[in-house]
Amino acid sequence: MRLLLVTARSIPFRMEKAKGYQSVMSRLTVIRRFAIAPVLLLALAACSSEPPEQALRTQLAQLQQAVEQGEVQDAMAQVSEDFSGPRGMDRAALHNLLRMQVLANRRVGVTTSPYQIQLREDSATVRFDAVLTGSAQGRWLPDQAQSYAVTLGWRLRDDQWSLYHADWQANR
Repeated sequence: MRLLLVTARSIPFRMEKAKGYQSVMSRLTVIRRFAIAPVLLLALAACSSEPPEQALRTQLAQLQQAVEQGEVQDAMAQVSEDFSGPRGMDRAALHNLLRMQVLANRRVGVTTSPYQIQLREDSATVRFDAVLTGSAQGRWLPDQAQSYAVTLGWRLRDDQWSLYHADWQANR
C-alpha cells in the first residue's frame, strides 16, 4: 500500500488550498455586500434634501446673519421678485430700507424670539418678535433699539424658500 504524502508543493495540497481560498473569497464577497449596504443607505440619506422646516430655519439664520453683517445683496437674494411689505413696500423699497440701515449704522444687531412656523404645502408663515439695534459709531452699546412683532410669508419653489411677504409692527 502506497502512502500518499501531501506536502505544500504537491498537487492535492494545492487543490485543497484553492478550494479553501474560493470558499473564503465567497464569504468575503457576502460580507462586503452586507457591509456596503449601510454605507449606501447613509449616502442616499445624505443626498436627500433636508426637511422643509429645517431648510426654512437655515434660510432664516442666513437672512439674519446677512443683515447683521451688512450684506444687503446676500439678504436680498432670499427675497422674491413679487415681494410685498407694509404700506405697499416692494422689493426695491425693501432693498433701499436695508441699505439705509447699513449705511446709517456701523453695527446692526438682530435678536429674535423662537420662531413659530406654520407650514403648508408650498408655503409657510413665520411669526416671531425681533429686537433690532443700531450703533452709528460702532460702540459696545447701541445708539438705538426697537422691538417688533414680525410675520414673514415664505414660498417653496424648486426646493428653495423665498420671502414673498413681510409685515412688522413696533411693540410697545
